[in-house]
Amino acid sequence: MPNCIGEIGSTMASAPDETRSGMVVRAIRDRIDARALTPGARLPSIRAMAETSGVARSTVVEAYDRLAAEGVIRSRPGSGFYVAAPLAPLTLDRLASTKEREVDPLWMLRQSLGERRHEMMPGCGWLPDDWLAGDALRKAMRGAARSDENGTLAGYASPLGSPPLRALLARRMADQGIEAGPDQILLTDSGTHALDLVCRFLLQPGDTVLVDDPCYFNFLALLRAHRATVVGVPMTPTGPDVTAFAEAAATHRPRFYLTNSGVHNPTGASLAAATAHRLLKIAEAHDMVVVEDDIFADFEHTPSPRLTAFDGLDRTIRIGSFSKSLSAAVRCGHIAARPDWIEGLADLRIATSMAGSPLAANLLHAVLTDGSYRRHVDGVRTRLARATARVAKRLRAIGIEPWTDPAAGIFLWARLPNGVDAVELARRAIDAGIVLAPGPVFSISGGWRDHMRFNVAMSGDDRLYAFLEKTVSRPLLEPAG
Repeated sequence: MPNCIGEIGSTMASAPDETRSGMVVRAIRDRIDARALTPGARLPSIRAMAETSGVARSTVVEAYDRLAAEGVIRSRPGSGFYVAAPLAPLTLDRLASTKEREVDPLWMLRQSLGERRHEMMPGCGWLPDDWLAGDALRKAMRGAARSDENGTLAGYASPLGSPPLRALLARRMADQGIEAGPDQILLTDSGTHALDLVCRFLLQPGDTVLVDDPCYFNFLALLRAHRATVVGVPMTPTGPDVTAFAEAAATHRPRFYLTNSGVHNPTGASLAAATAHRLLKIAEAHDMVVVEDDIFADFEHTPSPRLTAFDGLDRTIRIGSFSKSLSAAVRCGHIAARPDWIEGLADLRIATSMAGSPLAANLLHAVLTDGSYRRHVDGVRTRLARATARVAKRLRAIGIEPWTDPAAGIFLWARLPNGVDAVELARRAIDAGIVLAPGPVFSISGGWRDHMRFNVAMSGDDRLYAFLEKTVSRPLLEPAG
């Protein structure tokens, strides 16, 4: 209850012409809309609410009377006040303030996936279409159309998905030091679908999840959809700050820790072996699961340390897909975990989406086994290395400094000069036909306001640098208060 009281009190900023009792009413309604207060939840007592919110008891009485008259809450004599209203449909963009909603994780996804794709998109999270393996996929599709012996074009997949593809994925994981048999791998519709299933499997509403700060912005949106409490741990160039991680684990008793450890999104950092060992010891001490999203693995020239490899899939879960390296249109991700967990995850997959796509699995297996994928990723790694050096040089020339020099991947996480506010810069960029990725959309704390994520494969247009030089070379933009 103290946490509930504090969080209600923290939302009590007044709107114009709003009475103090109206502030209390709105704060409680916002908590109900956000699913932080659900039907049957007990509200703070009148005295506790008054003390925490800094208002008179008579103000709280008036607010509770109004909510009770509207049927939102009900009084139980001798017990207190309880939420009575049925929940409205969950709308994720209502969970952020109006001001910040324009640049929250869902805003970033809408900009990246919307109809602005013809514009410059240095803020997006994937490779340009002409960098992907279109020819190899067309060849695989012709092969699938000629032969349908296993019902590829018409049938359902088995509960775990294509056995040949799972066996191949197991061999590929072994090359990264991850020992997983085919029975420990479940095929999914995508990496995001894999994470959604893991959240359904592990979380109850209100459970705490640790994430890096900054982290991939859709982690925040998806965890919000699962009504988790998200706690950020500061990121460093070698992984999360271990001291802060230990403190967060002890304080919040999280259900799991979610991260990209191979090539970190958005920073491009790589996990150090020493950091990995310390993280796993902390996770074991606090009975915490570790979920490792490894969808950028194939961009590495040499595999960096993996939490999954050190742990052996005991308390770790590995998620992967080929949407970033092969094609976003071939939707096929996977989960690697303990066999007993895979059984439960497979049941959830059947309950929520029946089965995966045999066609997508067939196409993926064909491309992975005919040699074309290996040649493709070798070429992409070379192009990315050149693009990273070129973009870093151009950004530094106008005072935008990369946070680290990534060993692989598609991102540069960079600091803006002159006190430039990344959110305001992103808003101005939209007007110029440029989609940027401002730091706060990656941060559960709303921090990193002077940082921006750049996709090096999408940052070659001279017009981008002309816009940046015009707006960041002098202190035109004031940080938001």
